[in-house]
Formats: sequence, C-alpha cells, structure tokens
Amino acid sequence: MKKWFVALAALASIATCSAADTTPSAQDDTVTVYFARHGKTLFNTFDRVQGWADTPLTEEGVQVARYLGEGLKGIKFDSFYSSDAGRQRETMAVILKQIGVTQYHLNELPGLREAFFGGFEGGFNKDMANAGAHALGMADAAALFNAMKAGTLPVKDSQDALAKADVKGLAENYAQVKNRTQAALATIVKQAQQNGDRTVLAISSGTAMQIMISDLTDSPDKNKPLANAAVVKIIYKDGHYSVPEIGSLQYVETGKLRLKNQ
Repeated sequence: MKKWFVALAALASIATCSAADTTPSAQDDTVTVYFARHGKTLFNTFDRVQGWADTPLTEEGVQVARYLGEGLKGIKFDSFYSSDAGRQRETMAVILKQIGVTQYHLNELPGLREAFFGGFEGGFNKDMANAGAHALGMADAAALFNAMKAGTLPVKDSQDALAKADVKGLAENYAQVKNRTQAALATIVKQAQQNGDRTVLAISSGTAMQIMISDLTDSPDKNKPLANAAVVKIIYKDGHYSVPEIGSLQYVETGKLRLKNQ
C-alpha cells in the first residue's frame, strides 16, 4: 500500500511541474508597440512649423502611408492609438485600409500630440531653427539642422532651446513633452496588458516620438529627426522598455517594392 502511495505522489508531483512549466508564458507581460510618424502633410511640404497646428496629408503623404501599411502586413495588431490630430488619424486610416483592417477602434490620447512650438506655430521652420540655434550659441539654422541630422545634438537641448527662444513663452520644453508622451506610452502598455493585447500600432509625430524614447535608449539615433512614416519599435517586458528600431524605413521600402511588383 505504501508503494502505491509513493507512486501516486510522484505522478502528482510530475503533473504539478508540468502545469508550472506553462505558467511563465501565461504571465508574460510583453507588449510591442510600433510607433510611426504620420505621412507628409501640407505644412511639411511648405516647410512650416507644425506642432499642434494641423494640416491634412498630401498625395505624397497618403502614398507613403500606403507603403507603410503594405510593409506592415503580416503583423497582427491588437489595438490602435493616435493623438487627436487629424494628420495622425488620417495616416492610421490609410495604413489600416492597406492592411485590410476595416473594423477597428482608434484610441485617441492627446499625450501623443507633437511638441507644441508656441509662437513659432505655422511659421517657417528655418526661422524657428535660427532662433533655437542662437539660444544654443550656434551660428544659424544650418548649423542646428546639421547637428540634429548627425545625432550630436540631444533632443532635450534642441527642444529646451526652442522653448527659451519663443517670445510668446508658450512652447513646450523637453520635460513637458517627455512627461506627457511617456505617460501616454504607459497608458498604452497598461491597457494592452488589461485587454490581453500583445502588439499595438500607434501614430504620433517626429519630435514627440524622439522625446518619448530619449531616456529609454542609449542609441544616438534617438536624436536624429524622423522621416515621414518612419517606425520606432518599443518593447515593454518585465518593467523595462527597449527600443530595437529607431527611425526604421524598412517597412516603407518593403511595402513600396511589393506594390511596385503587383
């Protein structure tokens, strides 16, 4: 009788260990967020400052969003986010139409808005850049743009310089943009975990995305301006963020090639 009892106990132990083996995957809290910058807009075309100011996508902007959507095919997205800006909503609509998603709910988070450039809104980018350059002790807009493209000028410094140079005193500084964009990111992750979502697509804007990841990665690419439809991939796991892709245009290029060959 004692041998039977020992045998049954051993079987129960094996069953318990087998069940425990499946626990880690059930508790996996990983959430992957694909952030993309919106497509090209009217103000982008005119080289005007576009933070909270908003203009629609141009034909070129719609096309690059289509390329992005085609390049993202094969990735199963569970939820979708943007700010309340029309250019971001429009970009999402074009992407999802290309992917073939017709039934979806777009979660709008104002925290995903572009940085607010205050008194510079609607003016020419070169004028804002000149003002920011002088606040940093640089010669002119060209020097500022060159440093940004090279990734040698921290986005914190450039945004704080623009805020300082705004004579209206309304432009957001780095801390303000970081706090709201990272709060929006945390909301996305929390809601995904609550709903059992694993992969999220979100549309935002260039400077906002740069500042969002500014202290989540050591890659110097975080300081380089993002092209229209460029992707920043963020992975959350076990309480930590990683940013394996910054400014990736591979999805756009893949989609462009696919559509060309159809």
